[in-house]
This record gives sequence, C-alpha cells and structure tokens, in this order.
Amino acid sequence: MSGRSTPTVATPPKELRRTVGASVVGTVAEYYDFFIYGTASALAFNKVFFPEVDPAVGTLAAFSTYAVGFFARPLGGLVWGHIGDRIGRKKALVFTLILTGLGTFAVGLLPTYDQIGIWAAVVLVLVRLIQGFGVGGEQGGAVLLTAEAAPPAQRGFYASFVQLGSPGAYLIPTALFALLTTHMSEAAFLSWGWRIPFLLSAVVVIIGLVIRLRVHESKTFEAARQTHQAQTAPLKLLMREHRREVVGGLFTKFVEAVVFPFYTVFLVAYAKDQGIDSSIVLNSVLIAVGAELIAIPLLGRLTDRVGRRPVYLVAAVLNLVLVVPAFKAVQTGNMAVIVALLIAGLALGHAGTYAPQASYFPELFPAAARYSGVSIVWQFGSMLASGPFTVVAAALLLAGDGSYTWVAVYVAALITMSIVALCFMPETAPGRRGGQEYAHWPQDGADASSPSERETVGAARD
Repeated sequence: MSGRSTPTVATPPKELRRTVGASVVGTVAEYYDFFIYGTASALAFNKVFFPEVDPAVGTLAAFSTYAVGFFARPLGGLVWGHIGDRIGRKKALVFTLILTGLGTFAVGLLPTYDQIGIWAAVVLVLVRLIQGFGVGGEQGGAVLLTAEAAPPAQRGFYASFVQLGSPGAYLIPTALFALLTTHMSEAAFLSWGWRIPFLLSAVVVIIGLVIRLRVHESKTFEAARQTHQAQTAPLKLLMREHRREVVGGLFTKFVEAVVFPFYTVFLVAYAKDQGIDSSIVLNSVLIAVGAELIAIPLLGRLTDRVGRRPVYLVAAVLNLVLVVPAFKAVQTGNMAVIVALLIAGLALGHAGTYAPQASYFPELFPAAARYSGVSIVWQFGSMLASGPFTVVAAALLLAGDGSYTWVAVYVAALITMSIVALCFMPETAPGRRGGQEYAHWPQDGADASSPSERETVGAARD
C-alpha cells in the first residue's frame, strides 16, 4: 500500500490517556453485556428457558440463542462501520453502547418458560439480536479511537489496552456467577439469582457512557473527512481496492474468535457433561483471565518491536498445540492442572492473537474506510468462527456420546485456517516498515496520498 512515511501530529499525553481509558471502559461495558450471556447459557438458561427437553438438548438450545447474537453482529458492523466512517467514530460508539446496554438489562427482566412458555425463548432471541447488532460496531470503533491517537512507533502498545475490555468484561460476570453459584442454593439461583448480573449491567453502561462522552473525535477521521478519498462510500472503496486485506483479515480472525469461547464457555459445559464440578473450571478461568490482563499490553508492546504478524502467528500455533491437552486437563478435575493449561491458552495463546489485532486490523485499511474494514473483518470473522461454535461443538459432543474427538478436530480446523491466512498477510507495523504506514493514514489534516498516487501505489502493490 502506501510506500512513504506519514506525517504525524502527536496527541497530547492527557488526551491520549483519556482516549485509552474511555475505549477500555466502554469496551468493558459493551462486552460485559455480551459475555454475560455465554456464562448464563452454560449455567442456567437450559433450565430457565428450555426446561421441557433433555438437559443436553437444553444446553444445545441455550447455546443456539447465544449464537444468534453473533449472526447479528456483521449487520451491526456494516451499519455502524458506515456511520463511523462517514459521521464519526465517537458518535457510533455512543449509540452502540446504549443499544447493547438496554438489551442486556432487558434480559434480566424477561419472564421465564414457567411464566409464558415458549414465548420466553422467542423474546430472548429478539433481545439477543439487538445485543449483537450493537456489539457489531463496538470493537472496530474502540480500537480506532486509540490506534489513531497513538504514536505510530507505540501503536501496538497503546491500542492493545482496548483489548483488556473483552477479557475484563468476561471476568466481571464470571466472578459474579461464581459468587452466586457458590453462595446460593440451586433453586434460588435458577429462580432469581441469575438475573442479578444482567440488571447490574445498567451501572456498567452508565459509567462507560459518561467516560465515552468526554472523548474527542479522532484527528485521523477529521483529516480523512477533508480529503477526496473520504467522499468515497467505505464499502465501495474496500471492495474495489482492499479485497485482499478484507478476506485475509477475516480468516486471521478465526483463531482468536474460536479459542476464547472454547476456553471460557465450552470447557465449562464440557466439565458438567463429564460430571466434574463446573465451578473448578470457572475459578480456573478467572485466574487465567487475570493473567491475560497482564499479558495483553506486554504482547502489544512486543508487536511494536518484532512486528504484528510474528506474534500473531506464534500464538496461533500455540493454540493449535493446546487443543487436545485442554480436554485432558479438564478430565483430570485437578484445578492446578486446569489453571496451568488455561494460563497457557488464554494469557499466551489467546492474548497473543488478540493483542496484535487492535493495531494490525486498523493498519490494513485506509482512514476513509477503516471503521468499515475493521468491523467487517472483526464481525464476519467472529460470526463464522464464534457464532456457530458453541452450537456445533455441543452437537458434536452429543453425537460422539461425550467424546471430544470431533470437537477437537473442529477447533483445530478453524485455527489452521488462520495460520495459513497469516502466512500470506503483510506486516503492517511502522517500526518494521522503516517508519512507513501500510495504508493511508492522514494526521491532523495531512493527507498521505493523492488519488493519483493511491492508484500508482495500488498498482505497485498488485
């Protein structure tokens, strides 16, 4: 893509810290809303919304409603990505936060199967669609606000802080559910206890909204809006000039998108299926996610030094190696063994693929279509890998009479697709490209390339 250095205007440190903080807190709020559902699906929803079927089939049905949200995310990514590229990153992020928060709070108020029958599941699916539509525009915009404000040489480090939002968001509801299941009877938990984390989402969303409203709009977006390229429809620009980055980026997303629900959601259900106390796995996940929160910024800094792609690729291979050992660890029922495996899988494997994404995906696309590009890669990749994962994996486990073999093959296949894709993807870190940006990256009114120059660069790239 762009073969020249991009002039940069340093974001004041105070403003940069505020942007990072707002992105992290906002992402925690948004993903708290989304991840809380996965844990509830594994622990309660099969009995609360699908009590009239076999427990294994009920779990499959609960995971199906979990998957629905992922299929709404791409549409949200397209809509909010367009809004973010044409109207502004900040405006899009405020609306997505409100939309997702309202959807989560509503789940805590829903009537159950015992109250309104099958309509309880129907309403649950509708709320899940609203949540997915909102989350579809969240991560793309959150990483852009920080990545576009960060110094190019430290972009991987600063942008990686946004990724703390996802494991942090998982940590909070998981801790709440672990506390509730430990200190409440099963009857009380299934009657009303499961609602508490959903209702508490209102507090998380209000905090995120207050902080996010104080953030300034991206200077890079403001600069891109003044250029000729900013007048081009984002999707048209992506399909015309950046198909390779869209398709390749989508496949690289698979590994990260599948291993997180594998480690944090599916293994909890697998433990229950094997007759192992699920709280052992939940508590192990809490410890491993805590370790991941420390690892993410360290790995983000590493990508500035050695490149985005090497870190991503090594972590992807590690995830592939750990698939079968993950099942073996759960089968032991030994918390120390499970913690060790999950730390390797989450703090190294998942974090090693997740930390680079916050800088790698934005660097693949020009400023005028960056929100759309990142959202498409993020949400379509998540839909294809994460969306059907819990349903397919639960079905494979059921079909195999509890054997993990086909689930392991399924996970390994998705990870392998990402490894192959990464082998054909470019390096984008400016520090590994002689200070040059891979894509158009204007700063404070400075356009990195004219239309004719972009055509010349595009031809040279191909």
